[in-house]
Amino acid sequence: MSQSRRIRMLLDELSWAEKLGQLQIVFRPDLHDAEQLVRDGIGSVFWPRSAAATNALQRVAVEETRLGIPVLVGLDVIHGHRTIAPVPLAQAASFDPSVVRDLARLAAAEARSAGVTWTFSPMVDVSRDPRWGRVVEGYGEDVHLTAEMGRAMVRGYQGETLAASDAIAATAKHFVAYGQPEGGRDYNTVDASEHRLRNVHLEPFRAVVDEGAASVMAAFNTVGGRPMHANRRLLTDVLKSEWGFGGVIVGDADGVRNLIPHGVAGDLAEAVRVACVAGLDVEMGGAPSDAQAAELGPDRLDPARVDDAVARVLALKEALGLFDDPFVPEGDERTEPTEDARRLVRTAAARSSVLLTNDGTLPLSNPPRVLVTGPYAESTDHLGAWTQSFAAGARSIADELRSRMPRTDLRVIPAVGFLDGHDGIPDAVAAARDRDVVLVFAGEPSTLSGEAASRSDLRLPGRQEELIRQVAATGVPVVVVLENGRPLVVADWIDDAAAVVEAWHGGTEAAAAIVDVLLGDAEPAGRLPMSFPRSVGQVPIHYAHESTGRPATTGGMLTEASVDIGLHGPDNVHEQYTSKYLDLELGPQFAFGHGSGYAAFTHGTPRVSHGEIPLEALERGETVGIDVVVTNTSDRSGDEVVQAYLEDVVSSVAPPVRRLVAFERRTIEPEAP
Repeated sequence: MSQSRRIRMLLDELSWAEKLGQLQIVFRPDLHDAEQLVRDGIGSVFWPRSAAATNALQRVAVEETRLGIPVLVGLDVIHGHRTIAPVPLAQAASFDPSVVRDLARLAAAEARSAGVTWTFSPMVDVSRDPRWGRVVEGYGEDVHLTAEMGRAMVRGYQGETLAASDAIAATAKHFVAYGQPEGGRDYNTVDASEHRLRNVHLEPFRAVVDEGAASVMAAFNTVGGRPMHANRRLLTDVLKSEWGFGGVIVGDADGVRNLIPHGVAGDLAEAVRVACVAGLDVEMGGAPSDAQAAELGPDRLDPARVDDAVARVLALKEALGLFDDPFVPEGDERTEPTEDARRLVRTAAARSSVLLTNDGTLPLSNPPRVLVTGPYAESTDHLGAWTQSFAAGARSIADELRSRMPRTDLRVIPAVGFLDGHDGIPDAVAAARDRDVVLVFAGEPSTLSGEAASRSDLRLPGRQEELIRQVAATGVPVVVVLENGRPLVVADWIDDAAAVVEAWHGGTEAAAAIVDVLLGDAEPAGRLPMSFPRSVGQVPIHYAHESTGRPATTGGMLTEASVDIGLHGPDNVHEQYTSKYLDLELGPQFAFGHGSGYAAFTHGTPRVSHGEIPLEALERGETVGIDVVVTNTSDRSGDEVVQAYLEDVVSSVAPPVRRLVAFERRTIEPEAP
């Protein structure tokens, strides 16, 4: 790693204690305590909640410390700072990297105006188990989609130069395989083969490192029995040496301390030593005591490894322009969403919506009498997991409908089925009987997804399914809008609904975006970034599973006849011994990439640029192009998402049955009459 003259001079000047101080970021204390920590030499802090407070910390750093080194200011800016965008899983559903880039650009501008310089995002863990709550923070089950969305978010956060007033340093997390925990339980063990690591979990990280991500965060999990905060093979041999990553590797919250209960370190000093040897540069946690610091002398920590870590931290500060000007104009802090910001996140929320089913009920065409019900009818819980307390709130959907449908007889029976425990199902059923359409706003609250929010049951919480089924039994068309942070099991009620929209947790402008979609002012043309299972017993289920020697071609649903004949009949014996469940149809309820929209399209026969391409041409970077003519056969403009999949017919290892290699979302006008 090359070093500037400034960094070389500082490495010569810094004392051992000052070097160790540069390698820590401490959790958010009050401002007085933070100022003292900075005086004591802490190199990074969490954001103290305002531009003025951040400037105060930087002033202490540059004016009251021996060498005047500014601090890094970190914050979990996951899907927005003040203006909250749809959750990352929803952004992935847009199948539009430009949306992800623009949302990250907005978040970076708002955060940097307040003095934040470092975010712990994007999450590029490939996530194939919806029981795991943190699927909401990433881009789903596909390697290519995750890599492309991760690249876009890095470009949005970091811009053309980190020193710009609207750029922040991105952190790719969680390195690595955190998205494959046993049982879908957060922080749990991962045992991944080298094949799975290389072909699935490492690839999105390689992509964002190639894009220039400033830092990478180590994961909480073990891989092959070795905790990632102590995994030298992956942190140093792969990430730093093989890929040439020159940025900062930061630990996750108390991840170094967690090496003690992991059983690979006897005390905190030993945990720090093990993590440092593995290649970790910055520890995230509480400030160490004087006694602990005294145990971490040059005889316990390799001075060359410490100098390398310090140089990486100083290089990041230099790239951010902090040595030249660590302060931000306090009068320019963005404390409220602008109209442009609201417009951007509203458009993104609509583009992230997925039309799961529709019998023609949507878009709504001025129904005179509408019932609005379900736990999300009057809720404002649209922001999703990982939003800060100072984030801009959202309106309720009921209020948005009232303002947009003034001539409609709109009856609202709120909070039915879950959120506040009110059981209004009989009232909702009675009210539905004289309505033209019923809108049920269902889902899971934001607190049920995110970190430490694993679920063993993926059905709608509470009595929401009962609400949907009973209202649908009246014969009135029922439209269900889902707000959630993970794929759900919907098998018990999906066929009762006239239409179902997956809206996810859409952020500050979620209510307006949902009404845009329902009224047809926006197109719900997103696609699923994760498969929806038929049953939690199928999990993990993903489209790019490896080929098996005994693939099933029909479902295994048992009947008395199949039990009597299937076990012994010669015509069925080959299908019996195949990879399937006896009590489920084949495949997920909705597969990765599923979705439609209000417009209709036809696809012409794809044309391939090369019938074959020599290996040496591939090694030179030559590619194969595919052209396909897509025609809008409807009477309205709409978006189509074209997806290209590759099947490796014969390989040296069992390949995935198919894998996404390219996609493009495009607005297409109707064909001229």
